[in-house]
Amino acid sequence: MKLLIIHGPNLALLGKREPDVYGKVNLEDINKEIKDLCDKNNVEVEIKQFDCEGDIVTCIGNADVDGVIINPAGYTHTSVAIGDAVRAIDIPVIEVHLSNIYAREEFRHISMVAPCVVGQISGFGKQSYIMALEYFIKKS
Repeated sequence: MKLLIIHGPNLALLGKREPDVYGKVNLEDINKEIKDLCDKNNVEVEIKQFDCEGDIVTCIGNADVDGVIINPAGYTHTSVAIGDAVRAIDIPVIEVHLSNIYAREEFRHISMVAPCVVGQISGFGKQSYIMALEYFIKKS
């Protein structure tokens, strides 16, 4: 099995950016935990981080994997293009968020991606990614 992990805008700033919201973990720590779990379960993983919406759309459109885990970050609430890209592929996608987007500002309660994915995991910090990975591992 091969999975693609897409981290959206500003996630490279984790650990420095709003630690009261996102915690003190950085993206390298999250990626290491993802890679360790994938190695342990013989899952090939490709991890990407993009700040630009078009790069995310292109990456989704070019995906040749068995599953995608995406944290669209700020684009969650605004990107019809990312939602359309997810709809256009015949690959299961899970949307993840570190924070509980439904416990934050009202504009964050709407996801343009959620209607297009298998499921959404929100509010469990880096564990949100691990829960999504475990879904794909158990599904295979």
